[in-house]
Amino acid sequence: MRFSEAWLREWVNPDITTEQLADQLSMAGLEVDAVEPAAPEFSGVVVGHVLSREPHPDADKLSVCSVDIGADEPSQIVCGANNVAAGMNVPVATVGARLGADFKIKKAKLRGVQSLGMICSASELGLAESSDGILPLPADAPIGRDFREYLDLDDACIEVDLTPDRGDCLSVAGIAREVSVINQVPLTAPMIEPVPASIDDSFTVDVSAPDACPRYLCRVIRGVDVKPATPGWMVERLRRGGIRSIDPVVDVTNYVLLELGQPMHGFDFARLDGGIRVRLAGSGEKLTLLDGNEIELKPDTLVIADHGRPLALAGIMGGQGSGVSDDTTDVLLESAFFAPLAIAGRARGYGLHTDSSHRFERGVDPALQRTAMERATALLLDIVGGQAGPIVEVASEAHLPQPATIRLRRERVARILGVHIDDATIVDILTRLGMRLTGHADGWDVVPPSARFDCAIEVDLIEEIGRIYGYINIPESSTAAPVTLWGEPETAFGLDRAKDLLVDRDYHEAITYTFISPELADLLTPGQERITLANPISADMSMMRASLWPGLLSTLQHNLARQQNRVRVFESGLDFRRVDGELVQRPKLAVAITGDAAREQWGQATRKADFFDLKGDLEAVLALVDDLAHFRFEAAEHPVLHPGQTARVFRRERAIGWLGMLHPSVQGRLDLPSTFVFEIDLDGLEIGALPAFSALSKYQANRRDLAIVVGREVPAGDVLACARKAAPAIVREIALFDVYTGENIEAELKSLALSLILQESSHTLSEQEVDQATGQVLDALAREMSAKLRA
Repeated sequence: MRFSEAWLREWVNPDITTEQLADQLSMAGLEVDAVEPAAPEFSGVVVGHVLSREPHPDADKLSVCSVDIGADEPSQIVCGANNVAAGMNVPVATVGARLGADFKIKKAKLRGVQSLGMICSASELGLAESSDGILPLPADAPIGRDFREYLDLDDACIEVDLTPDRGDCLSVAGIAREVSVINQVPLTAPMIEPVPASIDDSFTVDVSAPDACPRYLCRVIRGVDVKPATPGWMVERLRRGGIRSIDPVVDVTNYVLLELGQPMHGFDFARLDGGIRVRLAGSGEKLTLLDGNEIELKPDTLVIADHGRPLALAGIMGGQGSGVSDDTTDVLLESAFFAPLAIAGRARGYGLHTDSSHRFERGVDPALQRTAMERATALLLDIVGGQAGPIVEVASEAHLPQPATIRLRRERVARILGVHIDDATIVDILTRLGMRLTGHADGWDVVPPSARFDCAIEVDLIEEIGRIYGYINIPESSTAAPVTLWGEPETAFGLDRAKDLLVDRDYHEAITYTFISPELADLLTPGQERITLANPISADMSMMRASLWPGLLSTLQHNLARQQNRVRVFESGLDFRRVDGELVQRPKLAVAITGDAAREQWGQATRKADFFDLKGDLEAVLALVDDLAHFRFEAAEHPVLHPGQTARVFRRERAIGWLGMLHPSVQGRLDLPSTFVFEIDLDGLEIGALPAFSALSKYQANRRDLAIVVGREVPAGDVLACARKAAPAIVREIALFDVYTGENIEAELKSLALSLILQESSHTLSEQEVDQATGQVLDALAREMSAKLRA
């Protein structure tokens, strides 16, 4: 919610500064996001009147204007705008004026013609981001008056970030009520008198969905002239509220929206057929909106229709076919209360978010519609003229929100807030908030005002008391409650430690959206049941991810497109899958790498990262959990990974993840070079092995190297597992340090070189003990792996 401070102070004017006002609102729960000047600094700009306009003698696109600025003589000003014309009032920067810090207006000659100032556009004065020409001013603008003073530009625009439950503050009136209560000063609302009907014309209204629209009002206004410009004061208030001026009818409805918080709409009465029908959309119906987009209406969408077609999305946006245009002479004004649940999510379902939907989703005061209609009618008649008919109202009292009576206990107030507040203060605060109180023995029965949808239970009232009393006035106190400290099990997997390890290994952490596009879901998680969002942010963020890979690969694409050819990223987070009809969220850790294995340097040859580089990084993470002997990698197939460079990761007998190179077809679709990824299930790493102390042996270790020949298809991991299982206790470590295929090795075989480290803690090993242990290992490899010592 953005509003003008000067406008607010017409409603309520406490003796405080702008900064104090912003602090008060924030402390009362209405967080102020920004306080900005209504216009940039400029000086020396006055209201001028163009007396004449003549062509420039030496420039086709320039004109020479004689401008009355309230001085003794008119000023000659050379202007390049197409819309400047004799008889119009304009802002004029006089000689010596400053526009911003660096631009000073001086006497100048433009193509040989003297110019004594500059006729300004809105963008040149900082009142708009862009403009098509000179800023026209109303005919009654006082000539020679300081322009800042004329438009009251020494004002501040305050932007408040409201929580969804405070829809009552989405207006100047709502903010003014809060300021009035906080400062205990009177509220001076504008007088809104009923506008009597001067004609009998009306329009029938049929509401077939009273639960979604419990109250609907409309009024015919005939004989309007929409061609006159909206008054400058209204245009300025709209601008400072973040709304662009369009035409008098739209501007009036937007003005009432900002002032009172009631969204309204104006229809061209000549384009309507038969009467208004408030109903749900029919199957296959289409509507072209005011923004020009044609949409197909969904069956759960509430629409405003006539007897022939839908006219508008109720509470969201009007339709192009019934909107006010330059030819409009008769208007039908609409003011309605739509139930929040009937509007919530509907705008997002069509990719829309409007000021109207923003308010109706949060709740508009159901008692405000007639007041807003009278206010808009009076403003319209003043600006565009015409004659108003009677207000037609259709209401379903059974479906309108009914005021709830809430029991408030004084002892509960003290218990929740931690401070005693006397009864008189409580009654004063709630009364000033517009609530009706009835006292009883232990407290009060309280009826909130119709605008306060957020006050439904006792603690809501206590919150109101606390924020108006002032949280800063509540003393700090130490809790007397017992505090229990919970420590992590010593065997728990430390995700933060794993992240630090990956950073130490030259990775960057990424945090990506859990929402992905259907295309990425089909490509990277084929076969998984899709979990589609009911109201997605956008079409390319409409599905919940079933893997962390889509986000990481999108990160790779983003960086590669910016000439970052070596990218190493990881992410931890949840994936989302449907299992037996239930939504299951699982914590994962995933990595993606592409490019060189190491940073370019003089002491090491450059090479591309490969499968084993990533496998080493994964093993480093797994080593934080348990002995690597308890993990194994098995060749497997995955639809997204390269058939020859894919491994399933197991911890003992439990599958915990995948490792491999992206399938060439996937790389091609994503326009990625060779890319390697892994993803592991953190649930499988939750409990690790408990570290155990083992004394270092003071006796010499022995090493034996074995070169064995096995079938080429035999995994080295199986060979190591077999050797470790068969080795006696004195064999402390078995490692693979070489793989050889080529000369002197048959084509279907490969040579593996294993190192055995043997050591005893009680004595130095004899040659016989070493040979016996080595023989046990060789016998097991020959028996189970058909391995032979290499000759």
